Amino acid sequence: MTTRLFLAGDVMTGRGIDQVLTTPSEPTLHESFVKDAREYVLLAEDVNGRIPRPVAPAHVWGAALEELERRAPDARIVNLETSVTRSGAWEAKGINYRMHPDNVAVLTAAGVDVCGLANNHVLDWGVDGLLETLETLRRAGVVPVGAGRDQDEASRPVAVDLGGGRRLLVLAAGAESSGIPPGWAAGPGRPGVHLLPDLSRATARRLGALLEPARRPGDVVVASVHWGPNWGYEVPAAHRRFAHALVEAGVDVVHGHSSHHPLGIEVHQGRLILHGCGDFIDDYEGIAGHAAYRPDLRLMFFPRLDAETGRLERLDLVPLRAERFSLVRASRDDAVWLTETLGREGRPLGTRVVLAPDGALTLAWG
Repeated sequence: MTTRLFLAGDVMTGRGIDQVLTTPSEPTLHESFVKDAREYVLLAEDVNGRIPRPVAPAHVWGAALEELERRAPDARIVNLETSVTRSGAWEAKGINYRMHPDNVAVLTAAGVDVCGLANNHVLDWGVDGLLETLETLRRAGVVPVGAGRDQDEASRPVAVDLGGGRRLLVLAAGAESSGIPPGWAAGPGRPGVHLLPDLSRATARRLGALLEPARRPGDVVVASVHWGPNWGYEVPAAHRRFAHALVEAGVDVVHGHSSHHPLGIEVHQGRLILHGCGDFIDDYEGIAGHAAYRPDLRLMFFPRLDAETGRLERLDLVPLRAERFSLVRASRDDAVWLTETLGREGRPLGTRVVLAPDGALTLAWG
């Protein structure tokens, strides 16, 4: 039997995205240059044309919804890099992402099962914003993981019933290298995120120990980790060591994110390691710079795992492109560029990527 997952990197539904949805938040921003969230809508329109307003929740997913329906994954996991709140208690950190709670249907429109919250934006609107985010997601039937009302809740893995006696366990954590302020760490009686103290083997073993009380025979385990800078292809040796240690501690898939573009992919002891999935949904469309990384290209990750052992059987990657705050099919040239780039970056990690006739990419390893 096979367990099929959908994984994506950062989903940022605040700021400009929030402004084109049915119930936009008050648009004032506290950034150095942009003071109104609607400016990000105008920037995107300057690049690709008018964005209708308001848009339906499904709009931001675009062609991804057709792919999700066709592939019918057993569970869908993303990193939600946005506070879902009415709170006005903004943190003075330069960038603040917020989506109005009435727009939470943007997540349910894609059938998202689990949102990782151990990132550097979930507390952008303070503790009240975090608590409202948790409540809003749960009320919508989306399971949050990686942040909570205290340390125990923030570090607790969540279980998703996949049917047929199968379950998925998801644990989420973040590293300071992704920009998470140290003061955001959850503590005894203190809301916050599951912040990693370091990337040592001892910490990986601690995460493995957190899984043990909840784990049942046959569970597939995903560790969702927010780490590293936004730009650059280098996978630090510390990340590789930590990912390997997570696999050796019982994790079947390492779901890494924070990079704004996909990084090289690795398979260790038959387990999938996504060092960086890249952005998936955001309002960065009209922001200039870093064009060499092709941040307009996005990837859907569809791993198939042996349901009993968690070993990787196949990984398909579906390339899309951001256009007018939606996702469209990537061109053949775009797919070729991603194939060559991921092949180049995966070579030192022991993987390569093959382009299929339908434009999807498939991972090869071993």
